[in-house]
Amino acid sequence: MRIDFPPGFLLFLTAALIALFGRNRKITGIIAVTGTLLTLAAVLSGIRYGLGELTFQFVGDPQTGEPLRLNLLQQNAPTSLFAAIFALMAFGGVLYSLHKNSRVELSGALFYAGSALCAVYAGDLVTLFICWELMAVGSTLVVLVGGQKHSRNSAMRYALVHFGGGVCFMAGITLYLVQGGSAALDSNPLSSVLVSYLSELNSLSSWLILIGVLINAGAPPFGAWLPDAYPEASETGMVFLSAFTTKTAVYVLMMLFAGAEILIYTGMVMAVYGIVYAILENDMRRILAYSIINQVGFMVCGIGIGSELALSGTAAHAFAHIIYKALLLMSAGSVLTMTGKRKCTDLGGLYQTMPVTMVCGIIGALAISAAPLTSGFTTKSMITSAAGFEAANTASAGSVYVLAWYVLTAASAGVFLHAGIKFPWFVFFQKDSGLRPPDPPINMKAAMVFFSGLCVLFGVWTEPVYSLLPFPPMEAHGDGVQTYNAWTVTHVLDQLQLLVASGVAFFLLLPLLKRTLTVTLDFDYIYRKCIPMFWHKVCIPLYSSYTGLVRGVFSEAERLKNQLTRISVKPDASGHQIMRAVINHDWPVGRIMTLVTLLLFLYLFLLFLKSG
Repeated sequence: MRIDFPPGFLLFLTAALIALFGRNRKITGIIAVTGTLLTLAAVLSGIRYGLGELTFQFVGDPQTGEPLRLNLLQQNAPTSLFAAIFALMAFGGVLYSLHKNSRVELSGALFYAGSALCAVYAGDLVTLFICWELMAVGSTLVVLVGGQKHSRNSAMRYALVHFGGGVCFMAGITLYLVQGGSAALDSNPLSSVLVSYLSELNSLSSWLILIGVLINAGAPPFGAWLPDAYPEASETGMVFLSAFTTKTAVYVLMMLFAGAEILIYTGMVMAVYGIVYAILENDMRRILAYSIINQVGFMVCGIGIGSELALSGTAAHAFAHIIYKALLLMSAGSVLTMTGKRKCTDLGGLYQTMPVTMVCGIIGALAISAAPLTSGFTTKSMITSAAGFEAANTASAGSVYVLAWYVLTAASAGVFLHAGIKFPWFVFFQKDSGLRPPDPPINMKAAMVFFSGLCVLFGVWTEPVYSLLPFPPMEAHGDGVQTYNAWTVTHVLDQLQLLVASGVAFFLLLPLLKRTLTVTLDFDYIYRKCIPMFWHKVCIPLYSSYTGLVRGVFSEAERLKNQLTRISVKPDASGHQIMRAVINHDWPVGRIMTLVTLLLFLYLFLLFLKSG
């Protein structure tokens, strides 16, 4: 049946019920599983039968004085696919968490997921911003209760970065509305007046909105919060975190900035940046965190290309990425749960006693590497193909689309190096660490097997995903529209050759890729170390000097006043004592000149301000 409310409300209700009544693990699990299944059913019902209408009147429009119309339930072009994967991810994350009695974390995670789900149904900028900020609240709580050594500090930095990004986002929206723009979102980004205005980036409002969204997307130099905060969440919390913030940012970029050329360059930088840091990293969860930035780079690049095929490829890649990235993090989380270790240098040989975790991790590694028969093979290459189509239709051989095609192809090989081989090799194989942990609890194994099945299912049977895309790639919508088929002989052979070459390169360079107990410095070093250092070494001394100077000036002024005047007590005609301030005539000439100079300077300064 048709739904008349955002399905995310069900996750809000589930989170509230867990917070109020989840006193033990069994009750928490029943509430969480029921709530997420109902949410998934509501999303699928909305896809099949359509949506109702849910609007409210808000404060007055700054131009017309008419109330703004908030639309909480709108079917946008990418809504169905993002809503389906968000709801599916909420259920998978709950299934993976059932062994824990984590009422606070789970309620925060479901509140976070519900906010992301509401964002994809938003029909206006104000509703979108409200959901955007609610996501920051829920995700900060998930990091805060992570139970890791640096969880609290990472949560505080995470909150500062995201609320700072929210300020940019809201400032941009406010400027846009004040300039006469409409808060309503067009359902189709390719024919949107709002997208046409923002993607030109010729106003301060568009730049502020773009920066606010790119912070959540993890784009350098704003993306260091991701590997700083996500690994400090619990093994279950990081699974939730991997799915919503960056992918909601991808959705918003698609709705607001489709076709903005700057996103092609941004996406290429993200793809390379994520690979470099993932190869250098020793912590298995930070490897996968940097891999998120790398994969989101593909999506951002696709949005910048802006064709129907590119946007469909971006949405399809986001769908597949959420599944296989969650699977990889579930595998890493299982290792962390059973061994208590995160460093690759401390692990190895776990294949002997953790076969289910190993197999599921390898399936996730193959999917992220776009190996045939996995979901990554049928989705990621859509973006590269879109870049190739645009390059073929561009007169200049050195166009940005040619560069994008080469960079994304090279980045695909890099993905196989750091996530496809490095993660499973160093964690499950390489040396024998002497650790003999068993596989994790049954619910964690069930979640990994479930997501492994989805990786294979959507790699073989693409219709369920392709039918939800904004512009189904197997259909022609008019002249010049690009169609796509993953299962061509050329594509299969090219991908196999790429994987084999990457695998050979990994083992040839293995001595260089082995990690040591080192620390990699990212942009977060600036706000974690350099900014505090600047504050203590420069700002505080300057402030102390300033306050000392001010105190000295006032002290000297008081002394000068005392020298300038003296108090005289004389009786009046009636005999009463009267106090009078009398000018001290022996006041030094040098000090009088100093005072006159200061007064002259003040006069000239005020005159300058008046003339300006």
